[in-house]
Amino acid sequence: MSGVRVSIDLCEPASQQLKVQLEWTPRVVHQSWLLPIWTPGSYTVRDHAQHLHSLELQQAGRTIHARRVAPSRWEIELPTLEPVCLVYTLEARLLTVRTNYLDPDFASLCLPAVVMLIEGQRWSTHHLHLVLPSGWFGHVPLPSDDGVYEARDFDHLVDAPVHAGPFQSNQFSVCGHQHELLLIGDPPMGWPENLKSDIEDVCQAACKLILSPPPAGDCYQLVIQLLDEGYGGLEHDHAAVLQFSWETLTKKDGYRQLLQLIGHEYFHQWNVRRLRPSAYVPYRYDKAEISDGLWFAEGITSYFDLTLTLLADQSDRQTFLQDLAKDISHVLLNPGREIQSLSDSSREAWVRLYKQTLANSTSQISYYRLGTVIAFCLDVGLRQSDSSLSSVVRDLWQSFGVYGKGYESSDLINAVALHNPHLAEILPAWLENSIEPPIRESLHALGLQATAVHSEHADTGMRITEQGGRLLIKQVMLSGPAEQAGLVPGDEVIGLHHWRLRGVEHWHALLKGPEQMPVLYARRGRLGSTILKKSDPVVDHWEITWDPSATSFQKELRDRWFAIV
Repeated sequence: MSGVRVSIDLCEPASQQLKVQLEWTPRVVHQSWLLPIWTPGSYTVRDHAQHLHSLELQQAGRTIHARRVAPSRWEIELPTLEPVCLVYTLEARLLTVRTNYLDPDFASLCLPAVVMLIEGQRWSTHHLHLVLPSGWFGHVPLPSDDGVYEARDFDHLVDAPVHAGPFQSNQFSVCGHQHELLLIGDPPMGWPENLKSDIEDVCQAACKLILSPPPAGDCYQLVIQLLDEGYGGLEHDHAAVLQFSWETLTKKDGYRQLLQLIGHEYFHQWNVRRLRPSAYVPYRYDKAEISDGLWFAEGITSYFDLTLTLLADQSDRQTFLQDLAKDISHVLLNPGREIQSLSDSSREAWVRLYKQTLANSTSQISYYRLGTVIAFCLDVGLRQSDSSLSSVVRDLWQSFGVYGKGYESSDLINAVALHNPHLAEILPAWLENSIEPPIRESLHALGLQATAVHSEHADTGMRITEQGGRLLIKQVMLSGPAEQAGLVPGDEVIGLHHWRLRGVEHWHALLKGPEQMPVLYARRGRLGSTILKKSDPVVDHWEITWDPSATSFQKELRDRWFAIV
């Protein structure tokens, strides 16, 4: 068997360690290999090699010492060109969609964190064999023959998530194509009876939006890991792995949130996986590649995931406006919007978005959230010229995505220009400047309006969170009352108005006292006190409401906008 043969042994799940073996026939005596430092789709360096140990290279029954030349790279000079076998062990204790996890119940593997990229073998065929505990089944979105999965190259292999355990998969259909549904975990109240049909409706809405059958065809796997807490997803060419909380599923809007997450990751088949920034064609596994196009990759997708449940009759117009209002509120109330532009949010994803801390939370804006709002403004502007954002995305899909050709920012501007030249002229300012998008103007064009809803409590200029029985300052607003009182994120608030605090509700009750508030706090274990001067309640969030004076023209434009496609 030519190419690279990969074996992953999961037979000691209680150890939470997996054993990996790679075999290949070298063409030259100098060999080098690396473990990817990041997982495509999650734009930050994760240094997967930190979980690796016991690496050995064997040839003709001899162990040959490999030299580590970088944190994630090794080199060796071989004595002969006989076949070699590389073995190592990986700890698998991180249950996220971009890392590895193994326990006696199941395995969830993200292969960029497992398989070495061997220099000179990237475009060779890779064969994957899973060694499983008794009673376990493997689930990998790759063609298989007699238990061996085949990938056309390294990229194809590591893009395939691996799941294994004592469970079987289900089938669902999208536009005549058969997909695999893997449900890991069950909610206490059971899955909704119509889960499969609702998933089909949302996925078919994505196909309707872009006027295309699923690019993955009959080889697509949707994995939903149901946890006690957690939320997120990771897209692949032929799969998506989701994590969702069963508790969220019990809440009023929880099921719709799950369907939106499914729609988001499913739409990534087009936008991100095949239609993607040129910086990621092909992927560089050894370094961070900066792109200012992530706002389009994620922001456009986030905007459309709100629409897919509406297209699939899993939502209504009022609910859609409520969902959109949440993103608009986040943008309007986030001080980071005045500091970081949308393009900078994309460029700085590697060092900021995925590494948010208490210290930098007020100086950045998410390209998911701001990207959604910009997408909304674009859509409304395009519809005013008898086009739509979906039309622009369809054009880009046909010009770039179908061929796997990466796009530049100029290509996005040019695509908009074909439908609305004026909008294309002002779009760069929306992207590069830290200015407020024309949200109110866009809402007005649709006969809608943004209504401010003020907080029920006085403004203290900070956000409090309860953690381990302690009240901690999570965020301090710039130039607000808390900053002026000398309080900083991470401080523990112990007392207010000379009363001991025992929870968030106690905090809100005591805020009703005098304007000048003595605060007892702890910082790095030392007690301190200050005077916090509260101010009037500020805007808590924004709601989108119907404008009673909307004209017939505005209502007609609104109806076309609600039609989505």
